[in-house]
Amino acid sequence: MSDEDFMREAVALARDNALQGGRPFGAVLVRDGVVVARAVNRIHETNDPTTHAELEAIRQASAALGSPRLDGATIYASGHPCPMCLAAMHMTGVKAAFFAYSNEDGEDFGLSTAKIYAEMAREPQAQSLPLRPLRPQGEAGLYEEWAGRRR
Repeated sequence: MSDEDFMREAVALARDNALQGGRPFGAVLVRDGVVVARAVNRIHETNDPTTHAELEAIRQASAALGSPRLDGATIYASGHPCPMCLAAMHMTGVKAAFFAYSNEDGEDFGLSTAKIYAEMAREPQAQSLPLRPLRPQGEAGLYEEWAGRRR
């Protein structure tokens, strides 16, 4: 199958999900030319805002392969992946991702994550949800303890 074939499948999943009352997002995760996972956005079913199609595909693939690493995989997403999904792709070793519909395509429908990308480009302390360090007094050694248990 070609990249376009995999993308057609992702878009078909998205279209079917929309017909079922969900959001128009689908994803296909492929490694070595083989489909490892197919998924759709499940927020409407779970009320879990992290059940994006790409993350669901990553979860399925990791379970199927028995590993949190998906090195060499490619994700075909019907829509432009949000920053959360893109970060997960980086963290799992996905090598490439394609999308059919851009943030610009989704803007008029409330389906764009361009504003979140712009916010995430700012320094963490300058974002609307500021990220600040706060280590309780006397707290130390968490990472060392973890590393010691791995040996």
